[in-house]
Amino acid sequence: MMRRNFQLIIFLIHVFFPPKVWNDGHIFHVLILISLATSVLVLVPYEISTSSPTNAVTPPISKNNNKVAVDKFGIREIYPTKQNGREWFINTSSPLTDNSFSLSGGTERTNSSLANATSSNGQIIKQPDSSYQVYGVRKTGKYDFSVRMSVNTLDNVQWWKNIEMTGYAKVISVTSDDAALDWYARGGLHISSSPCEGAAYHSGLRADGSIFWQKEIWHTGGYTGLKSNTAATHPLLGRWVGFKAIMFNINNDSAVRLQIYLDDNGTNHWKKVADVIDNGGWYANTPNGLFYSAHCGRSKDYIILNGGPIATFRSDNMVWDFKDLSIREIQGPSGGTGRSGGGGGSTGNTIGTGSPGQSVDRHLFCNTGMITPICK
Repeated sequence: MMRRNFQLIIFLIHVFFPPKVWNDGHIFHVLILISLATSVLVLVPYEISTSSPTNAVTPPISKNNNKVAVDKFGIREIYPTKQNGREWFINTSSPLTDNSFSLSGGTERTNSSLANATSSNGQIIKQPDSSYQVYGVRKTGKYDFSVRMSVNTLDNVQWWKNIEMTGYAKVISVTSDDAALDWYARGGLHISSSPCEGAAYHSGLRADGSIFWQKEIWHTGGYTGLKSNTAATHPLLGRWVGFKAIMFNINNDSAVRLQIYLDDNGTNHWKKVADVIDNGGWYANTPNGLFYSAHCGRSKDYIILNGGPIATFRSDNMVWDFKDLSIREIQGPSGGTGRSGGGGGSTGNTIGTGSPGQSVDRHLFCNTGMITPICK
């Protein structure tokens, strides 16, 4: 195309300025015409290339018929839902009427003498924009305004394993520098009476805009150090931010990939800000005597390859609004599915140990004082 345009320009020069009659004035005009034509030739292809870029990068991975896949709320999916995979979406009209959803303030001791103390389970209050504000339990120490919004598993339903947890949050106020969202999965209840059930991969988004991943091998003496502990965005106070925590098995179920995506401006444009692989060597930072006192049969760098019956949207030291919460069982890019660790029935619902799988005692869930449909 450029060659044909150039030939046309040469032809026009010969018509209007025949070489045999050229003089200094003609030469000047010819040079101007060539200069203008060259600018047009340079600008035209540039405009074409920017309107139809050949190296464009589409942030979401999941597509359906070459279109970006979205969930029922219209939120972009990073990974596609596994075929016949489990999905959960917040009940937007009345969250607490969902039989699989429960709200608690955690298992830490509540200080009822604090001003403005809520009920033992906190409160969820609908806002004028149809979002919900969650107001946690008042406590002394680092767990003030404690919130645990859990999505539980009923009998004969696949546990949460390879998942994409999604939601939007707007922080209204904070009570500590430790204020953070903490979304986690791959374990059961986090209680001292059954420490081995309290395993999880924790994805953190702090109110100051920093992020982290942390592993909990057992509750509470099996915490590791932080990975990808870095600033990812500016503070969250007073603005909507999308938060995705993604975990899935890789390498034939021998390792776990952990990712965090943020929609920093609440516009449904997601950016990956953390990508961690747990393939061993990520050790609990507690002394050996304490770590092995739980008798979970796990190494200090145990990889949590199994699923768990509970996935939780947690927060501490903040009041915040939320909307569009969801959890989906996904198909990861490297297979990312496979069997659940430890066997234990057709659904593979066991919490793994260093030896064959240790089944969760559902009666234990019903004796903790937490009202949850898992006991029904």
